Amino acid sequence: MREFSVPPIVTVGDAANLTDPVWDNAEVAPDAVQFVRRAEGTTGAWVDVTCRQFRDEVVAVARGLVAAGVSPGDRVGLMSRTRYEWTLLDYAIWAAGAITVPIYETSSAEQAAWILSDSGAVAVVVESTAHATLVAGVRDRLPELREVWQIELGAVDELVAAGAAVDPADVEVRRSTLKADDVATIIYTSGTTGRPKGCVLTHRNIYADITNAVPVLPNLFRQGASTLLFLPLAHAFARLIQVGVVQARATMAHCSDTKNLVGELQEFKPTFVLSVPRVFEKVYNGARQKAEADGKGRIFDRAEKVAIAYSEALETPDGPSVGLRAQRAVFDKLVYGKLRAAMGGRCRDAISGGAPLGSRLGHFFRGIGVTICEGYGLTETAPAAAANLPGHTRIGTVGRPLPGVTIRIDDDGEILIAGEIIFSGYWHNETATAEALSADGWFRTGDLGQLDEDGFLSITGRKKEIIVTAGGKNVAPAVLEDQVRAHPLISQCLVVGDRQPFIAALVTIDEEALPKWLAANGRPADTTVADLRGDETLRAEVQTAIDQANQSVSKAEAIKVFRILPQDFTEATGELTPSLKVKRQVVHKTYAAEIADIYRG
Repeated sequence: MREFSVPPIVTVGDAANLTDPVWDNAEVAPDAVQFVRRAEGTTGAWVDVTCRQFRDEVVAVARGLVAAGVSPGDRVGLMSRTRYEWTLLDYAIWAAGAITVPIYETSSAEQAAWILSDSGAVAVVVESTAHATLVAGVRDRLPELREVWQIELGAVDELVAAGAAVDPADVEVRRSTLKADDVATIIYTSGTTGRPKGCVLTHRNIYADITNAVPVLPNLFRQGASTLLFLPLAHAFARLIQVGVVQARATMAHCSDTKNLVGELQEFKPTFVLSVPRVFEKVYNGARQKAEADGKGRIFDRAEKVAIAYSEALETPDGPSVGLRAQRAVFDKLVYGKLRAAMGGRCRDAISGGAPLGSRLGHFFRGIGVTICEGYGLTETAPAAAANLPGHTRIGTVGRPLPGVTIRIDDDGEILIAGEIIFSGYWHNETATAEALSADGWFRTGDLGQLDEDGFLSITGRKKEIIVTAGGKNVAPAVLEDQVRAHPLISQCLVVGDRQPFIAALVTIDEEALPKWLAANGRPADTTVADLRGDETLRAEVQTAIDQANQSVSKAEAIKVFRILPQDFTEATGELTPSLKVKRQVVHKTYAAEIADIYRG
């Protein structure tokens, strides 16, 4: 099938904006619990924030932004871990008529400087002293930046105090003046040139996405449902869940440190979670390792097989057999119940995105009683474009288009998407916008895929070179590769890590530079690179190049492991084009064993 379309359930009005649900909830259900936050830091008791309280706090902070001179349409940076204040500030920025520009809290100074400079941000809210120091170090490159507030030094209280003299009606005027086609956020996403591109999303883009997703995901987005959000809110995927919780009047808590995740899951007891495949993989691996350490490895192996078989049988006409149901009941007491308890005990649903989940994990978790809804989308699609839904799930695919979305497979296999969710373009980058958007409104995803006869989409590859780690982080390899290659001893560098837990690199040594290095380090002149692959002095030399390159990216994008290859890439061996560009697919195939060994275990 070449194209599949699902009609919209909700059409966003021209006067609608993302603050509307906050005000509606405060009027319709003022005492409903919208958020749950820590009273003091991360160790205090949970405190409820009702719909009315949240609206009032949003207004108070927005008044502070107005007092600070933030005007409608201004860009305000937001650099912090996932915490209640992130959500509060996001909605306050919108209520003040401004535009939120998220920055990952792990971003390098170079990345933060580019985002703040390119967006023309007039203010930024950071979380920590480290973040404030980072911004201070690049302040001379940010002529439009006037204000820096720090959450850990009382940014919220400071803004509330500053806004006390501002009439709340001023905020209402700004909020009600916002239109659906006004810009809500600019999210910077990695590009092949190394400079992140500012993806411009309007209120309509995000609102159309979530208002059409909520009705078809009633098991997730409903009153009485709750989630503990631990993914970075700078990621469009987590941001959509935040908006969905407010839209559906569900309840959300924030987890700022994943080291505390297990404890907070068990304490908060969410009904659903949002995650990336790597976290589900860790849950599975942790359970297996514990079982083996306790001498129960065989029991776990059998429980795993039963869970997968049970899930697979759910997709057959007759369903699981009586015998399979009986086996599952036994293992539910022995194994599955403990796994669900580790997620809080009430969690029966999960959402996975950012990277492929894989059929094995999908069937395993559904078999133990936690159905993972795998979806697909990009920042440019606001971001959810397709998803597996209750009653419409096909594990191994990323589901069907969400209501209001059309997906087409182009002649070359590229996935094209259309609908109100499609972004309006890249900030100040007409060339990139023209490359991504067709004249008739189709977004070229850069991904390759197939649609089956029922409209379920399968991702078969990546047309573009951007690497997506198992944690869902987009990494532009050229940024790292160019800097590593700048070292005089290094000839080529190829970054790997697509669908893997971390970034690694394959490095080749410049054969013309090698003799000089051999002489300087007292090695025989006839020594080959193959002889030196494990040489600590050579590895230390390469490590300096890796360390230098890593300074230009965030921790999640940094090269964690490298391997020195026994010989350089050449045109003769098919690894280089006539113009000396590396053929990635050839290198991946030639050194498949080397790459596999990096990630083994």
